[in-house]
Amino acid sequence: MTIAHRSTLVVHGRLAMREARLAAGREKRQGLQIMSFEQAAVRLAGGFVRPIDDESLRTAIQAALPATPMGELESIKDLPGMIDAAVDTLHKAWRAGIDLAMRAADHPRLAAIARLEAAVIERLPAGMMRPVDIVATATARINHATAVLGPMEIAGLTELSPCWRPLLQALTAYIPVRWAAGPRSVPAWLDGTGVAIVRTPGQAPEVGAVSAATAYHEAIEAMRWARPLLASGVSASKIAIATASPADYDDHFLALRADANIDLHFVHGVRTVTTREGQAAAALADIVVRGLSQSRLRRLATLCRDGGAFQALPEGWLRVLPTDAPLSTLAAWNRLFARLAPEDWPEAADHTPALRAAIEMLAKGPEAASEIGETFLKGRALAIWRKALLAGPAASVDATLETMKQDDGLEACACVAWMPASALAASPRRFVRLLGLNSSRWPRGIAEDRLIPDHIIPTPILDPLPVTLADRRDFETILATTGDAVVLSRARRDSDGRLLGRSPLLAGHGDETYLRRNATPAHAFSESDRLMARPQEFAADPQATSAIGCWRDWRQAEITAHDGLVRADHPLMLAILGRTQSASSLRRLLRNPLSFVWVYGFGWREPQSSAEPLVLDALGIGDLVHMVLDRALRDLEAAGGLASAATEAIEAAVGRAAQAVATDWESERPVPPAVIWGRTLDDARVLAGRALIYGDDALPGARAYGEVPFGGSEPKTNADVPWDVSLPVTIPDTGFNIAGYIDRLDISGDGKRALVRDYKTGRPPRGDIRLNGGRELQRCLYAFAVKALLGDDVAISASLLYPREPVDLQLDDPEAVLTEITGYLRAARTSLAGGAALPGPDTGGDYDDLAFALPANAGATYCKRKMPAATERLGEVAQVWEAE
Repeated sequence: MTIAHRSTLVVHGRLAMREARLAAGREKRQGLQIMSFEQAAVRLAGGFVRPIDDESLRTAIQAALPATPMGELESIKDLPGMIDAAVDTLHKAWRAGIDLAMRAADHPRLAAIARLEAAVIERLPAGMMRPVDIVATATARINHATAVLGPMEIAGLTELSPCWRPLLQALTAYIPVRWAAGPRSVPAWLDGTGVAIVRTPGQAPEVGAVSAATAYHEAIEAMRWARPLLASGVSASKIAIATASPADYDDHFLALRADANIDLHFVHGVRTVTTREGQAAAALADIVVRGLSQSRLRRLATLCRDGGAFQALPEGWLRVLPTDAPLSTLAAWNRLFARLAPEDWPEAADHTPALRAAIEMLAKGPEAASEIGETFLKGRALAIWRKALLAGPAASVDATLETMKQDDGLEACACVAWMPASALAASPRRFVRLLGLNSSRWPRGIAEDRLIPDHIIPTPILDPLPVTLADRRDFETILATTGDAVVLSRARRDSDGRLLGRSPLLAGHGDETYLRRNATPAHAFSESDRLMARPQEFAADPQATSAIGCWRDWRQAEITAHDGLVRADHPLMLAILGRTQSASSLRRLLRNPLSFVWVYGFGWREPQSSAEPLVLDALGIGDLVHMVLDRALRDLEAAGGLASAATEAIEAAVGRAAQAVATDWESERPVPPAVIWGRTLDDARVLAGRALIYGDDALPGARAYGEVPFGGSEPKTNADVPWDVSLPVTIPDTGFNIAGYIDRLDISGDGKRALVRDYKTGRPPRGDIRLNGGRELQRCLYAFAVKALLGDDVAISASLLYPREPVDLQLDDPEAVLTEITGYLRAARTSLAGGAALPGPDTGGDYDDLAFALPANAGATYCKRKMPAATERLGEVAQVWEAE
């Protein structure tokens, strides 16, 4: 058996290592060790020596900071970012070979950093050493270099940190050390060290310069550039896209990679929150930092349904949560738990204790962040959570997660690479596109250290490899090591439209090609890019044909299929006309037939937000007042009747009802801030009191009912009702059955008279109204329903009560108004069955909750353009819009 001779190849960066190992495997170079110089020093140091990794350093800093006096940094040591700043400062000092303990007397800031360094070293695992300690240990064992390392070749490096230079020089006395510089620059300090420098001529690639509209356009053009190279047979491993600071482009390339279906490897990693596991950790962080709410809990439960505390809950358990309730406090959750019964849960099994335990754990906040993560996360998501807690305080774990990165899972040696310029300089490729060549972006400016500014230790000493010089050196190295072609790209404007300057690195590389954002690409990078670049081909697509046809029809004054015309007797139209209607649905049918079809045919609804509002809207205030009125009226009737109740009793009943309604409301719906919510409840009490006390037309010995169901509507409470609620109520000669809830019904003691009242919490109209253009149907329809259910011998009066004034608007002749409404509804039924689901006067208005489905600014443009033709097509239906 032949033993291979041991030799060492020193490279820089993960990509360079992977590619060097792949090349060594293909060449069958047995005995070749490929590593970084730090790893070579650790190998020579032997034993259990290992370098300080970032995670261990962060853990030690997090443990040491609270107990270490930091002098003038004491006030900021608990702030987010302090751990990152300390890690960065210590790494700089260690790489520069600065002994912080020796320099502690120079400045109080250095003394504080030295104390932190000593506390950190005490807390590091055994065998974990600083670079200076590794060098000292390796130097003591340098006589083993021949056996441990063998001949050493350093490839792809343009510089070496000062902390490693003494060891490199010492190695030359024991093993051959060769610095394979190639065409790269060689640092001056190598002279006289005994290191053999090997130079080779630089490459002469074809260099071109382009300017794109924005950074996003740069990314698009880069993908368009890579696609034809792959199509022509160039291996993906020979193509690279790079920039000095990839973070500015990462989100663009992440989206474009999915669209283009190209394996684009992010050498520097992708943001953790772009993965499902990262999103699970971010959802938990949102609750820990910002507190509980239903929307946040639903997001967490969706991402963590396969494990953690939610695993004990059954499938579909989220249905027990009231849809509109914010549930933003532990008290609100406890009220919900008190109401939950076993039958509310899937399979009628009570899981309230398990949900209560989960909510109580989440409510503990940042102080229990570690325990919360262990309870709700597992696998990769839990590992991400633990790492985030090491990187910063729990109170800002959400911000920490935003900055974390992980490997994207693609093989670097078989993919097009997107990478920092420093990685490309160490691992060259044949075809390269460099992005972001704008002033102040490449090369980047020098920034002082966050903890040790320039006046304490000059930046060139603390950071002898400044980013500006490194960027210039990387740019020159890339041009000298790229074999075939280099494209230099810059953006003309930033995302806000400001002009951007050219990088000084572009000087001497010829005129740049101006790339227009809307130009037709020679090679599209994706299917969508191809279709958008070829209008003729896109126009043949059925979806595009439909979109273009819709746009043209919207611009015409005539009524078209895109405005709501459908074929006569369409099954959907007949189906929704055959359903039991309400006063609200019939009002929508008369004033907005198009919306009637969208809501009752398509099932479209305006999405309801569970976020806590600043104030309740008009609909919310109306619901609140109606709930208070209903509860107070039931209490008063149970205590002897509203008709005989004194004013004080009514006010007391309203107060009790408001308190009970507020408790239910807070558990099920969003509420404004406490001060505004209290004022809103006071307003509701006043309105409800006025509505119940008002008695200009009180009936003798009357029995009052609230929220009275009819036509098949389910009762909201177990209160008595004056009729059989399952009986249908049909409007004669229209074919419509109606159902709903009457706000208040008073029936006289002798049963001969009935008063129908509909409460309105807004401002009363000026003058009397009957139909009000089709807006007001309830009085008449409810009066008809009462007469139909109680009998023709009962005298019915109907009114609109506005308790703010108070004003009671009586309907003078319900029979005549019903006859008028019947004609309009009959015409509306005939019109819709005939296919005229057209815009009406409420289409695109301020209160049209489906205006998002119309063209932009529809009320001012589209509706005005279409209304004359729609009015003519609707015929008799449109006459209701002018009714008083």
